[in-house]
Amino acid sequence: MDRDRALREVEEAGRVLSAAAVMFHTAVGERLGIGPSDWKMMDLLERHGPCTAGELVRHSGLAPASVTGVLDRLQRRGMITRGRDESDRRRVVVTLTGVPAERAAEVFGPLMRELGEVHADYDADQLALIAGYLTRAAAAQTRATAEVAGGAEPAGETSGG
Repeated sequence: MDRDRALREVEEAGRVLSAAAVMFHTAVGERLGIGPSDWKMMDLLERHGPCTAGELVRHSGLAPASVTGVLDRLQRRGMITRGRDESDRRRVVVTLTGVPAERAAEVFGPLMRELGEVHADYDADQLALIAGYLTRAAAAQTRATAEVAGGAEPAGETSGG
């Protein structure tokens, strides 16, 4: 296969994966009674630990007002708390309190089983190549999100999808 055709196939597969991810996270949000942006903000907090709103802006690529709106909704639902940083009382830190592990296992169990079957078809070197591509693609998408949203320069690590 030539490079141009391979690039078109990668781009099409990326579009299909993106649509599937949006639909999956929409369904997860509906199951948990929250929106997909709220769910993904909780994911960022789970992966990065307690963060300031500014750090969440950088991790997500969203505009500060959008992050504040998400955090307000999550706080009203009791899924996050905002509190003073013990080491620097000027900083307000957002901490996840929310979705119990069993609820996450309930909604992610079917996906993890399916992906386990997909992953079984690849050796360690192939998986490392795929992980590298996905990491770089997610960083590119987060930078594009920041550009579209008018947010701050995003951090290196992203949420992807």
